[in-house]
Amino acid sequence: MPEMLEKPPAPASEFSWWLPRHHKSAGYARRLLRAFLAKQPDGEQVLDTGELVLGELVTNAVLHAKTPPGRLIFIRLELHLGSLRIEVHDADANRPSIPRPAAEDDETGRGLRLVSQLAADWGCCPRAGGIGKVMWARIEGDPQ
Repeated sequence: MPEMLEKPPAPASEFSWWLPRHHKSAGYARRLLRAFLAKQPDGEQVLDTGELVLGELVTNAVLHAKTPPGRLIFIRLELHLGSLRIEVHDADANRPSIPRPAAEDDETGRGLRLVSQLAADWGCCPRAGGIGKVMWARIEGDPQ
C-alpha cells in the first residue's frame, strides 16, 4: 500500500516575542513582523500598515511607559482571515492620552494619531493577569 502523503502544516498564525525597552526595539519588532508575515498566505496585504503601527506602538512603550529598570515589552501578532492584530504589552498601567495634534516643531506626539488613522480599530486595556497595559490595533488587508 502506498504511503499517505500528509499536507504540510500551515504556518503558525500567531507569534510573540519579548523585547528590551531600547530605542532599537521598534526596528527589531518590524523585522519580526516581516518574517512572520512572509510565512503567511496574503501576509503582504497588511505588511506596510502593520510595520508603521507596530513601530509606533513599540516606540510609545519605550519612550513613555514608566516602568522599573529591566522591564521588558511583549509583542503579540495574530493574523486571521486577512486581519492582523498587533498587541504591545508594557508594565505601566497608565493609559496613554488621547491622540492630539502635534505642533509643527514637536519631535514627538504623532504616534497615536497615526495609529488611529491607519488601524481599522485600536485601543488600550489592562493586561490580563499581570501588571501594566496592552496597546492593540487591528489592521485589515485589502479585500480580494
